[in-house]
This record gives sequence, structure tokens and C-alpha cells, in this order.
Amino acid sequence: MAKKTKSKAKKKSAPKRKAAARKKAAPKRKKKSGVKRKSNLVQKTYNLSSELQAVVGARTSTRPQVVKKLWAYIKAHKCQDMKNRRMINPDSKLAAVLGSRSVDMLKMAGLLSKHIK
Repeated sequence: MAKKTKSKAKKKSAPKRKAAARKKAAPKRKKKSGVKRKSNLVQKTYNLSSELQAVVGARTSTRPQVVKKLWAYIKAHKCQDMKNRRMINPDSKLAAVLGSRSVDMLKMAGLLSKHIK
């Protein structure tokens, strides 16, 4: 009886060895925590209208830079509505770009497209 149990033990351990061999063959990936990968995308630079240049302060820039500078202007001049922060109440410079009425922040990008060439 002792011989039978040994042969069974050998049969059970054989598949484990193969699986372990397969796991060792796979290449290990190193985790890069906190490291940002450099993007290969090159963003297109656009010419801005004179009204948008007055707000942003640059003649040419990329679309994300325009939005970032526009938000900096909005926050510095307190053009956001105090009750509904999604709404933008334009001042005289911003009214030339967005119009004189209050604008939802999600519709702002559509209004910018007229001034980015």
C-alpha cells in the first residue's frame, strides 16, 4: 500500500512542476510607480484672435493652454457665479470672446473655436 500512495503523490506533483516552469518562463514586468511616461503627441499651435489674445496674453498657443489660461483669468477676475459655479459671468474682456450672457462651462470650448484659427 505504501507504494501506491507514493506513485499517486508523484502524479499529483508532476503537473505542478510544469506549471511552475511555465510561470518562470514568462518575463517579469517592473512596476513604475510615480513615473509619468512621455507622450509622443505633438499638439498643434493655433493663432488666436485679437479678442482672445487680450484675455490669454499670447498670440499663439495650443488649445489646452488656451483653456488653462482662460480658467486662470476667470478665477483671477472672479467671473464664476457664486451660487452655480458651472456658470461663467463674463466681464468686458471676456464678453468679446464668450458673449455678454452667462455661459455654462461646458459650452465654453465651443465658443472658443471661433477665436482659434
